[in-house]
Formats: sequence, C-alpha cells, structure tokens
Amino acid sequence: MRLGDAPESGNFEDRTGQSGGGMNLGGGLFGMLIPFVISRFGIVGILILGLGYCALSSLGGGGLLSGGGTATNGESRLTAEQRRVLIGTLVSTEKVWGDIFRQEGQAYAPTRMVAYTSGTQSGCGAAQAAMGPFYCPTDQRIYIDPRFFDELTRRFGAPGDFAQAYVVAHEVGHHVQDLNGTLGTSNSNQQQVAVELQADCYAGVWAARSGGLEAGDIEEGMRAAEAIGDDTLQRKTQGAVIPESFTHGTSAQRIAALRNGLNSGNPSACNLT
Repeated sequence: MRLGDAPESGNFEDRTGQSGGGMNLGGGLFGMLIPFVISRFGIVGILILGLGYCALSSLGGGGLLSGGGTATNGESRLTAEQRRVLIGTLVSTEKVWGDIFRQEGQAYAPTRMVAYTSGTQSGCGAAQAAMGPFYCPTDQRIYIDPRFFDELTRRFGAPGDFAQAYVVAHEVGHHVQDLNGTLGTSNSNQQQVAVELQADCYAGVWAARSGGLEAGDIEEGMRAAEAIGDDTLQRKTQGAVIPESFTHGTSAQRIAALRNGLNSGNPSACNLT
C-alpha cells in the first residue's frame, strides 16, 4: 500500500524504547481494566488470546506477546517498516477524515497513537501487549505494540502492509465514533458487535478514499477480516462457536463491513443498525 513519506507526526508517540514490559498487570488493576476495555471500545488485537479475552473468562498474566525486556535507554525499537505503516496510516487517516468532517461542516480532531513494547500506561489504565491494539476514549489515544503485526502474519495468516493498516484504521474508526458520540452506546454483545463492525466499515471508507490502494491490498484486508472473526477465533482456540459471546462479529460480518466501506467510500453507509 502506498502510504507516502511521513517519517514524523506530531500525533505519534514512540515509547518502544522505554522500560515497562516487566510490570505486573495481574490482580485488581488488570482485572478492572479489561472489562472496561471490552465494554467501552473495540480491540482488534484481542484476537491474540481468542475467546478467553473476548469472554473475559481466562484473562491472566500471560500472553502471546507478553514477557521479554524492553530497552531502558530510550532508543526506538521500531523497524523502518513498522514506522512507515504506523505513521503513514495515521497521517493518511487524518487527511481522509479531515476532508470528510469538513464536508459535513465540522472540524476533525485527530487521535494520537502511542507505540510501545510489552507494557505502558494509558488513560484507561495499564496497557499490555497481550491486549492487542486498542483505543482509549479517556485520553483519545490508540495504543499498539507493533509486534502484534508479527502475530497477525504468523499465527493468523494475514500478512501484508494493508492488513496492518486496516488494524490501525479500525482503531481510528473508534476515535471517529468517539467524536460522533456513538462509541459508548453499546450495552450488550449485539450492540458491541455493531460498534465493531462500524469501525471495520470506517476502515474501508478510509482505504477507499486514501488513494493508496495497490493490487492485492483488498485481498490482504479480506484475509485479515476473516482471520479475526469471532467464529473463526473461537473455532481455532476452543473447537466450538458460542455466538452469544461474540464481541466483534463473525468473519463473514467483518468481511462484509470492510467491503461495504471499500465499495461505498461513504461513512453514512456504515450507520449503526
């Protein structure tokens, strides 16, 4: 995907060289954080621990991305490609949503993105890599450990820079919902799924308007959407599907939502139902 040359951004914070990966997130603080995260906003990266995290039934200290030391000298641990995708996608979403909001007579206030390694602090409490990428409405920031992209490729078979950009754009979609007042409207699993699918659709709207799509990008996005569907994750992690525990939607629903945004390029096509 063409993301342009955006080496720096005032809305990007690199904490990957800071210590914090060894913090203890078990017990009360972590236990209080996860239900808040699940009930208030989506976490595409929640797929890392499958149904256990989605259903809040097996949250614990371990995780596929947890552990390991972080640099304490403040030097960035981002690779050039990770920086390109993270900052390039963020800057692109700022342009696209800025244009959309202006067309509606509004001003878009961009979200900030924080890249970290293993653990850091967010406005919603302690953040841990095992939680995956998430949006915190308290400080209106996106938090992501870029090693999540490695898991997306290796474990879930969804490689490619557009698959990664889709993850970022989904979280930006939650910021758009926050600005529009729709993020905190989910009081049931069904409503939560609707909010998540709208964020997928918003990611598609961004991609359609970005001008950066290349051959094969849409296929990458569809593979990612399929890989992170609740039914696919549950089938892989526990061998059974429990629809009443869905938080993000089935693979088919997520594919359809992303495709809807891509085909329409219109956020009004993503209205909650």
